[in-house]
Amino acid sequence: MYILHTCINSLFNSRVHIFLYFLFCFPKMELFTSTPGFCPTCGSILPPLDSITDVVCYNCKKSYKADVFGDQIVEYTIHFNNYDPEKVIKTKEEKDSGPDGPVVERKCSKCGHDKMSYATLQLRSADEGQTVFFTCLKCKFKESENS
Repeated sequence: MYILHTCINSLFNSRVHIFLYFLFCFPKMELFTSTPGFCPTCGSILPPLDSITDVVCYNCKKSYKADVFGDQIVEYTIHFNNYDPEKVIKTKEEKDSGPDGPVVERKCSKCGHDKMSYATLQLRSADEGQTVFFTCLKCKFKESENS
């Protein structure tokens, strides 16, 4: 320890070496006051408390007892496959209630209704035309046209 102390004293001009001096001479000293759940040495957030072992900081690798968390109680719930049948029915009704896009006067080839909605997509290469998908507002029949 005397050799280390002498080396540090000779390099005492640098702030880094002052920090190292305090780190080696006062290893139990906390560098700042932290809130529960954070490392008292480096300030990094601590991993969740395991009921069996101590908590080890991911950043500075120091080990702490459970009292570092103070009176914090951590609760979490994992929800698997939240299925609400009413919500699914509502979304289907909402989809079916309105047209799929702009409405044009075009005769449906299946039921003869004179109004259809349409949507366009570029399915082929960029130098070719787009594909127009028409949907009958009455029977929901779908047909496509390459333009």
